[in-house]
Amino acid sequence: MPQPGLLDERIAVDERAARVRFRRALTLMAFTLVVPGSAQLLAGNRAVGRLALRIWLFSLGTLLLLAAWSWFDKGVVLTLAFSPTVMLAIRLYLIVGAIGWAALFVDAWRIGQPLSLRLPHRRAVVGVNGLLCFSVAGTMLFGAHLAAAQREWLTMFADGELGTAHHGRYNILLIGGDSGNDRWGLRTDSMTVASVDATTGRTVMIGLPRNMQNFPFRRGSVMAEQFPKGFDCDGCYLNGVSTWVGDHTELFKGSEHPGIDATVSAIEGITDLDINYWVMVNMRGFERLVDAFGGVTLNVRQRIPVGGLGKDVTGYIEPGRRKLNGHDALWYARAREGSDDYSRMARQKCVFSALVAQVSPAQALTNFQEIAKASSAMIQTDIPGGALSDFVQLAMRARTQKISSVSLVPPRIDTADPDIDLVHQMIRNAIDRAEGDPKARKAAEKSGGKTAEKPTDEPAETPKSEEQPAEQSEDQPGTVTGGSLGSRNGGYTANETDDVAAAC
Repeated sequence: MPQPGLLDERIAVDERAARVRFRRALTLMAFTLVVPGSAQLLAGNRAVGRLALRIWLFSLGTLLLLAAWSWFDKGVVLTLAFSPTVMLAIRLYLIVGAIGWAALFVDAWRIGQPLSLRLPHRRAVVGVNGLLCFSVAGTMLFGAHLAAAQREWLTMFADGELGTAHHGRYNILLIGGDSGNDRWGLRTDSMTVASVDATTGRTVMIGLPRNMQNFPFRRGSVMAEQFPKGFDCDGCYLNGVSTWVGDHTELFKGSEHPGIDATVSAIEGITDLDINYWVMVNMRGFERLVDAFGGVTLNVRQRIPVGGLGKDVTGYIEPGRRKLNGHDALWYARAREGSDDYSRMARQKCVFSALVAQVSPAQALTNFQEIAKASSAMIQTDIPGGALSDFVQLAMRARTQKISSVSLVPPRIDTADPDIDLVHQMIRNAIDRAEGDPKARKAAEKSGGKTAEKPTDEPAETPKSEEQPAEQSEDQPGTVTGGSLGSRNGGYTANETDDVAAAC
């Protein structure tokens, strides 16, 4: 029988050996976490270890190369991010990688000889190994899910590449439509042309009132043949073009979106611009998109009613600089209770400008999954998938530029009988000023057009003039009507300015 001293010494030796084996098992798993395949190179199947290590080094090298490349050319990352083929390859790579890495953790646990460990150490090793397996594999599988979501979102866009800019600009028609299964695309609630400089991203927003009448269509179009003297039928307004076409679809055989095609021909006839692409925005989906971006901060100059439009007002958005969620941002943009269409158009430009300025690439990446779902729910467009990366790069450049606006509304334009020559001149002048033409700026100042001006920023109190109807608002400096700086008679600042952000 061993003596007590020798027994204690043997127990101590066994404990030290157990701790060594425990630390060795943890070390093998730690090596697998940092450098997959290293545990197999040290104490397992070296062929498996070499293969895993090569794949890891290749992956790491590719990421470093892309990071360095994107430092000098951010477009390369955007090109890859907007390629369905690349997204499919990334998804498959991440799925296979998750399975392989998890298998390496299990093999590292086996190499650590868990059956030779004491029960507490064995349980600890199993727990650590399981945590690492699920954490690493779960993260990669989530990345694969995001790649799949991105690819699914990209499939909503048509095939093709970026078209040719017209006179150095891309003209994109933004159409806002009320939601509803029976009304998608049938009622164009708002229409704005975003004319974007193809090089700098400098944008001019051209607002078109939905109640415009007696306007021409693009020469040679189907609608121009039906209305050679302009859209002069009884009760015919710009937002009713698509509705009229819905009753005469036989005129647009072969067209997938006859109502939008006719609306585009109307916009081109009114503005004398060639429209490159159109985007149809579902107003209800807009709520979800703003929420996905984490809200938008706006300068609320006056109480904005929530509700109306045939329903009871359920509340108000109070004055002040506020971060609005999707629901309130939608009502800020579309409320008509106590205001008019033209103040609403001004508020919509404020929302557009704020989103362009405030949405960062980091936000888009963090909330990508929800943004992709919201975009799929809210947008129809004919923008080809091959143009997305170019437009995203333009959008990034636009964030650093001022956004101009010109709206074809009173007091300069009579919406019932618009002076189309004056409309064309207003648009040309706005674009020339945005491109830095000093002559256009001087001409605008002489004709009474607005250039960038810093508005009075005192939105906390509702002006007494607002107790009057919008048409009777006094044209005093700092006047706020319907939540927008200015008045119907004097014009709303955000509707015609060289800096929308300053007017909001």
